[in-house]
Amino acid sequence: MKKIFLIISFILINTNLSFGTELKIHALVNGEIISSEDINNKTNLFLLSSKIPMNSQTQSLIKQKVLNNTIDEKIKLQAAQNEGITISEAEVDEQMKRFEKNNNIPKGQLSTILKQAKISEDSFKEQLQADLAWLRLIRKRHYGNGTITQKEINTMLEEAKKDLNTPKYLISEIFIKKENAKDIHLLVSNLRKDERFELYAMQFSEAPSAANGGNLGWVNTGKLPSSIEMRLQKMSEGDVSDPIFLNDGYYIIKLLQTFDPKQDKPQIPTEDDIRILLENQKMESLSRQLLQDLHQKAVIEIRN
Repeated sequence: MKKIFLIISFILINTNLSFGTELKIHALVNGEIISSEDINNKTNLFLLSSKIPMNSQTQSLIKQKVLNNTIDEKIKLQAAQNEGITISEAEVDEQMKRFEKNNNIPKGQLSTILKQAKISEDSFKEQLQADLAWLRLIRKRHYGNGTITQKEINTMLEEAKKDLNTPKYLISEIFIKKENAKDIHLLVSNLRKDERFELYAMQFSEAPSAANGGNLGWVNTGKLPSSIEMRLQKMSEGDVSDPIFLNDGYYIIKLLQTFDPKQDKPQIPTEDDIRILLENQKMESLSRQLLQDLHQKAVIEIRN
């Protein structure tokens, strides 16, 4: 069966076949097709869920993001299936109900909303399936590596206590590689009108912090590159910086809060706070590294 599928894929690639007049191949991931219909569905779903406007400031970023997400979705599903992880229809249906509840959608109305937004329900379900399968795979790998130890918690707690006398910034970042940054100034303009910096970071940032909405947490003075720290010194809480070029791309920084030990009362985190933080850090690191490894091994062909 796999051989037949690969032969069909080969014929499609080499004849530049499109289905009807609309459906075309945008990419192949280990032999699986991503069609123009897939991309249209994912784009409409992105716009519906994020509420980020499609305009001259965001269009190119959204198109690239949707394609990257769709490729990642294929890779995640393939990896989970290779380890025998399957998600039942009942689990997907339950996830749809959670989606309705979390987004204040009347019970049973999600299908109607998807149809009105020109989003295939099957495409939406496939995304939910990929997210659930990937989470299950990461948890399987994570718990196979052992849980957080008391020693790790104590070490971080001691570091936190020593750190209370140092001025610091609470910041979020968006990083865009140079080759993808032609509209970077337009993006900054959009960010200064739309307060959802973290949402934009999750969707567009190419830094590892994207998984946390770009949130870097508290960063001590003297620990940031001088070009960024100099800019922060001139910013007020809530400000979004101009693009800052560094290494191979541009950083956009949002200053959330400052901490001055001479004026502000410090808060010491609890052991539970630290345990949750360490768990999340390990899960995110594992997810990022595994996806990177799978990308390197995957056969991906992008078609314009």
